[in-house]
Amino acid sequence: MTVEKIVCVLCPMGCKIKYRVEDGKIVSVQGNRCPRGLSYLEDELKEPKRIVPTSVKVVNGELPLVSVKTNRPIPKRLIPKFMQLIKQVQAEAPVKVGDVILKNVLDTGVDVIATRTVKRVNSA
Repeated sequence: MTVEKIVCVLCPMGCKIKYRVEDGKIVSVQGNRCPRGLSYLEDELKEPKRIVPTSVKVVNGELPLVSVKTNRPIPKRLIPKFMQLIKQVQAEAPVKVGDVILKNVLDTGVDVIATRTVKRVNSA
C-alpha cells in the first residue's frame, strides 16, 4: 500500500495532500486544510479537469491573436479535441475582456472567453 501525493490547486494555500487508495476507494487522506482538498482529490482520481488557456485568431484586429481561456475546467481527456477545435475559431474585432468567443465547447457547458481586449483596425 503506497502513499500517493497530490497538491491541491483550488486555492492559494496549495495543500500537499497524502492519500492511500485500496480497491478503488480512498482509505486515508492527510494534509488538506479544508474540505475542498478532499473534493479536489476525489475529482482528480475520478476525472481530472483543467481550465485551458490558449489563443484565437482575430480578424480585423490590431493584434493577430486574442488570449482566451475556458471559464470553467474541462475534462483533461477532452483537451486534445478542444485544441483541435479552437484552432479553427476566429473572432471578429473588436474583442473585449470577458467576451464569449465559443459557447458550450464540446457539449460541456463550458464557454471560452477572451482574457484581453483587441481593438479593431481602421480600414483605409
